[in-house]
Amino acid sequence: YKRQGWRSCAMELCTESILKVIVPVVLILVQIPFFIAFEMKKPKPRDLMPIAVLSVIGALGRAVFAVIPSFNPNSAVVIIAGMQFGPLAGFLTGSLSALASNMLLGQGPWTLWQMTAWGMMGCFAGVFQRTGIFKHRVLLYSYGFLSGILFGWFMNLQYLIGYVYPLTMGAVIASCVASITFDLAHGISTLIFLFILERPWGKKLKRLKVKYGILDIRRE
Repeated sequence: YKRQGWRSCAMELCTESILKVIVPVVLILVQIPFFIAFEMKKPKPRDLMPIAVLSVIGALGRAVFAVIPSFNPNSAVVIIAGMQFGPLAGFLTGSLSALASNMLLGQGPWTLWQMTAWGMMGCFAGVFQRTGIFKHRVLLYSYGFLSGILFGWFMNLQYLIGYVYPLTMGAVIASCVASITFDLAHGISTLIFLFILERPWGKKLKRLKVKYGILDIRRE
């Protein structure tokens, strides 16, 4: 019985160690196609400008509001980027804003997770905008709020895989319950900043996009 117990424990530890190695690799592999696809479009300097500027704005906004846990405008900025410039630009803005903001707030194993989470948030925002879903403002604000919640749950996986042993359903539920306050703060802040920024920024960005042919959808 003792040998079986040791073997079982060793197998679980081995599985946990493998997950810690495989998951970061998977997160990198998820992001690579987006950067390659954008590069294959042979973007012009004017196409890079909105991604760079919005990434910096999101990063600085996150740093400014760092004193209030999980309350920041970055998610709203990323969603607006996806809406105005498409799924690829939305993903790149989300990914780069996470990388840039962590240069100020601190890099770590969570960076890859945040890059992926914010990237997908911007990507789906671009997809939903093109399908016309966001014509209904309630759906846009609902997406912003739910994105903040789902972001927190996704980041819980990083904590669970990296630091919790053994990994059980009880541990997953406990982590979600423990983070609910922060997740709600993120969701509410995203909703608030979308309500404040989306209309004025959207009009200005659309005007620039049309006038200068920035990230022209016909080239995507």
